[in-house]
Amino acid sequence: MNFELNEEQRMIRQAASEFAAKELAPHVRDWDREAHFPRDAMKTAGSLGFLGVLVPEEYGGAGLGYVEYVTVIEEIAKVDPAIALSVAAHNSLCTGHILEFGSEEQKSRWLPKLASGEWIGAWGLTEPTAGSDAGGTKSTAVRDGDGWLLNGSKTFTTHAAVGDVVVVFASTDSSLAHHGISAFVIGKPTAGLTAGKHEDKLGMRASDTSEVVMQNCRVDGSGLIGEEGEGFKQAMVVLDGGRISIAALGVGTAAGAYHHAREYAREREQFGRPIGTFQAVQFMLADMATELEAARMLTYRAASLKDAGNSTTLESAMAKLYASEVAVKVANNAVQVFGGYGYVKDYPVEKFYRDAKLCTIGEGTSEIQRLVVARELLGRLDKKTTQVAG
Repeated sequence: MNFELNEEQRMIRQAASEFAAKELAPHVRDWDREAHFPRDAMKTAGSLGFLGVLVPEEYGGAGLGYVEYVTVIEEIAKVDPAIALSVAAHNSLCTGHILEFGSEEQKSRWLPKLASGEWIGAWGLTEPTAGSDAGGTKSTAVRDGDGWLLNGSKTFTTHAAVGDVVVVFASTDSSLAHHGISAFVIGKPTAGLTAGKHEDKLGMRASDTSEVVMQNCRVDGSGLIGEEGEGFKQAMVVLDGGRISIAALGVGTAAGAYHHAREYAREREQFGRPIGTFQAVQFMLADMATELEAARMLTYRAASLKDAGNSTTLESAMAKLYASEVAVKVANNAVQVFGGYGYVKDYPVEKFYRDAKLCTIGEGTSEIQRLVVARELLGRLDKKTTQVAG
């Protein structure tokens, strides 16, 4: 299979690369230090089509596919993984959920301004006691006339404090466990909907992560996405696509760290010659490049299958698992190549090292990805055995 980009895709990659170099690179260190969410840069990303990559043109989006999407994420992550994370969460989660499961009225109402960057999207699934166990949602939604009253909180929500639109999940029938979870879209400001604690994170600091707090938050009937009780099922579909974007984030993060390590190995001299001439450094770089390329192939394969309309639960989980762990490994080795300088903020690999770890946690930990992969493999094996037996 050939994953070479076509001419249009190469142009998109170039546009994303130029955006990152011009709008992000000069500010990366300041934004990271101050945990500053760059709204203006996100608006510029929206004007270039990067916040509505998958949204059809009729709703103001770019009308492109997942291959183009992961290309954008990878290029931005090479410069600033935190902004790439925000672009990914905006596209795949909030915007993607409305696009996939919203009514025509909801799509027409929310998607154009999300795609343009005028509005920033948030997606609240995780709760203090429901992380990997998303089915353990404690937030509730109770009917109130023709609408709903929502109570509860969401934690680790990207854009909870800076977002204009949030998709949240709440139990509409606790007796049905995860089959009783529903999804709602809420615009700001809405009475009873507030941002809670802002998380002071290790990495990805320019991407806002905060709590969503709902206290008798009233949502009218048009806020329910799909049918009552379909929220958990919707979330699993959304996460299949979201995991491809986090895989791309991992690839871009690894690529950025690798690029700096390779250039440093060419320039830094010890014992009278560049450190890149020493076999220990060469072997590290060789492993980094090989694993990076393998992660990229898994990611683009999943994206290609998604564009073809195939189910990608297995492929998305594999790509996310491998690419995220490669990001951590490559960033770690990049710091090692830099030696003591890799441990200080004057050099870029320190930030890639901190940013990379999130890839193994967000949108399903590595442990959850292994469970998904195993269940898919065993499920397929069971089906094959049944067919043979029949």
